[in-house]
Amino acid sequence: MPVTAIVGAQWGDEGKGRIVDYLAQRADMVIRFQGGDNAGHTVVNEHGTFKLHIVPSGIFNPSTRCVVGPGTVVNPDNLLRELSEVEDAGVSADNLWLSERAHIVMPYHPVIDGLQEQARSEGARIGTTKRGIGPTYADKAARRGLRLGDLLHPDWFKDRLAPVLEKRNRVLAEYGEPEMSLDALLDKAEGWRNALGHRIIDTLPMTRQAVREDQRVLLEGQLGVMRDIDWGIYPFCTSSNPIVGGACAGAGLPPTAINNIIGVVKVYSTAVGGGPFPVELEDADGLRLREIGNEYGATTGRPRRCGWFDGVAIRYASWINGFTGLAVTKLDVLDHFEEIKICTGYRVGEKVLDYVPDTPLLRHVEPVYETWEGWMQSTRGVRNWDDLPKAARAYLHRLSELADAPIRYVSVGAEREELIPIPTPWP
Repeated sequence: MPVTAIVGAQWGDEGKGRIVDYLAQRADMVIRFQGGDNAGHTVVNEHGTFKLHIVPSGIFNPSTRCVVGPGTVVNPDNLLRELSEVEDAGVSADNLWLSERAHIVMPYHPVIDGLQEQARSEGARIGTTKRGIGPTYADKAARRGLRLGDLLHPDWFKDRLAPVLEKRNRVLAEYGEPEMSLDALLDKAEGWRNALGHRIIDTLPMTRQAVREDQRVLLEGQLGVMRDIDWGIYPFCTSSNPIVGGACAGAGLPPTAINNIIGVVKVYSTAVGGGPFPVELEDADGLRLREIGNEYGATTGRPRRCGWFDGVAIRYASWINGFTGLAVTKLDVLDHFEEIKICTGYRVGEKVLDYVPDTPLLRHVEPVYETWEGWMQSTRGVRNWDDLPKAARAYLHRLSELADAPIRYVSVGAEREELIPIPTPWP
């Protein structure tokens, strides 16, 4: 059963969208299995440059069925804007389906998200995008959430919304914000139903058929293991499970169906938002990585925190996810560095850790580096592994060794043709 999960191996922003876009050219189905529109997947292809936030990155292949799975949370207004941008570029969205079990980001969720973040002290701020993702997942866990399928049953939707809105209006009042009107939200829901109702289905039969018929299925995650709610730098994390374990629940398939797990990893490290980031560089090298790599958030435009490659984090990510291969991105950014470093351990006092500790201790570690020779020549025109500079191949071999997983793809630019596949069976 050729089911492949594409997951982030770092703090997010690793380049998952471009890997999914590349593989989706030969895929039958792409399922987005968790998260919301709080993080973007940048895709560059013949249609242009797109920053997709909730639409699966397989949307550009008209023969690929794209599914927004039950593990996601969906802001219908933002989804409609995103669909409009895709369709304005001449791309059909007729192949997009929404799980009836996906939860709705209601208008009060982003407001509450922003108010709660603002109320936190400076050091305790999570760095949320204020898109309402956390409050939506909180409502889901508290069993008071509203789902896309509820839109298809107006009376049920109203009966579910009314008591929830009373509670949410009390929260808004605590912050001095005006209440939201039940009638106004019901009118908005009617608009969502009219615009999206034909896409809202039970996606399980479609998924089950694809797996049973050995169709090529891609599972697309958002963010990365270091932002996972269980295994990331809690509480500076997202509110769902970006790891491959979350793909089963979030897409609707058994663990035994997944036989390829591709970890997407940059050749250096970046992070957006708060929390410990041991390899962060606040010097000229960090600034160069940001500027050459154009490291600014796809959703917020915030400058990303940049640092050298974290070999401790990739070892951790590989164990949690069980990577069968790596997709390594942005090798070309390192073309400009005479010397490159890799973190291989975390020092705490006299002790060096080879694992990622919990957040309270992670705040105090110091990275232990090994130094590698740069190659100081452009890799942008390279299309084969053997044509990469010797020093670049040696560096990549070291990353593979630290991850204990083979490299399957190397990107030397943002375009589809700038992704170098290491010859193996699909994908």
